[in-house]
Amino acid sequence: MYGWLWRVIPGGTLVKLATVLALTGCAGVVLWYVVFPMLEPHVPLDRATVGR
Repeated sequence: MYGWLWRVIPGGTLVKLATVLALTGCAGVVLWYVVFPMLEPHVPLDRATVGR
């Protein structure tokens, strides 16, 4: 997959590297601000209980 992505992105090595870093950043922002908040109510990670 990474090889395919590297071949598909146009430009030289620096342009490819900048494009990959920008795409990775965009994916991180979308995950952080859109996907994870939508999933948070369905995943009970913060509802831990300590035994009695």
